[in-house]
Amino acid sequence: MHPPGADTVLVRHGDINTKSNTVKRYMEGLLAENLEAILEDRSVPGEVERRWSRLLIHTTEAAVEDATAAAADAFGVVSASPCLTVSTEKELILEALEETARARYDGGSFAVDARRADKDLPYDSEDLAREGGSAIWAAVADEFEPEVDLEDPDLTFGVEVRREGAFVSLEERSGPGGLPLGAQEPVIAMISGGIDSPVAAYEMMKRGSPIVPVYVDLGPFGGIDHEARAMETVRVLSRYAPNFDMQVYKIPGGETMSLLVEEMEEGRMLSMRRFFYRAAEVLAERVDAHGIVTGEAAGQKSSQTVQNLGVTSRATRLPVHRPLLTRDKAEIVAQAREIGTFAESTIDAGCNRVAPDRAETNARLKPLLEAEPEDLFERAEEAARNAELVEP
Repeated sequence: MHPPGADTVLVRHGDINTKSNTVKRYMEGLLAENLEAILEDRSVPGEVERRWSRLLIHTTEAAVEDATAAAADAFGVVSASPCLTVSTEKELILEALEETARARYDGGSFAVDARRADKDLPYDSEDLAREGGSAIWAAVADEFEPEVDLEDPDLTFGVEVRREGAFVSLEERSGPGGLPLGAQEPVIAMISGGIDSPVAAYEMMKRGSPIVPVYVDLGPFGGIDHEARAMETVRVLSRYAPNFDMQVYKIPGGETMSLLVEEMEEGRMLSMRRFFYRAAEVLAERVDAHGIVTGEAAGQKSSQTVQNLGVTSRATRLPVHRPLLTRDKAEIVAQAREIGTFAESTIDAGCNRVAPDRAETNARLKPLLEAEPEDLFERAEEAARNAELVEP
């Protein structure tokens, strides 16, 4: 919901503000570019303006809600509000609050959240909140009995006063936070087609790292439907990063999976992951990526005990990032629903068919090396060299 006449989106960021001025300017520039790309990708009219500690999207009232939704999907954005912009004169702000109340406030409790960034103005935030509340009360008192609730109001009138103008709003839509995409180096994202890996990829994107999506074709242990689910989750993720290349590297792994099933009983799931990591490392050199991100969580599966994660991680010299390491499954599922990847991830992973009857939960590296094929890493390196680049 927005005030009548709102044609501006006030975009707030958080972690960017902790940086030095030079880095802050650079990251604000990245965020502005990413906002412009999302607006263009979604055919939402809008012009992004950089202001110190804030960005503005100038649009039309007809498009202001769509522009706000687009801004709230951009990594680095803490919140976004569709706003009516007025002069910093207190009387004009109070008039805007009155008009907004008459048009949008139809009962329940309310509060005024006033913030003043320009300390040279002849009023402070407390003055504005108090007088704004009185103006809103007077505007609707003939229609119904208004109620003030400063703790948990049904409707909050926001006023943010900066040197260049005052912004009146009725909502503060939460964004993902983090850093703008492109602020960190790229990482390889292992996308399995399950629920966890797209969420892990999203979390790395939230910290500013573009992802290079990788899907390992498990041959008879995966299947067309499994691959289609993985590709669809990448398509969903690409909506958050339309100005970044999100083509998928498809690594052939079916032959090696068949070999592991034939030759190994205990530990084959760990050797499969070691194959994945070594292939990802070789591909990372090719695409200038600086880490590997997976959807693993400590103890979620038998192959993901802390002991096993240590053994599999030693297959690569690159850092293996596990953003979901301490997360419960219910939390991961909830986030998958929120970001839009859940519906396309609800299929049993092909690796379930690789799993042996007896799970290895406390692996040691030396016995595993003795059990797995001697040429496992050579196979992984060859598979990475034969990776096929496909559109998701």
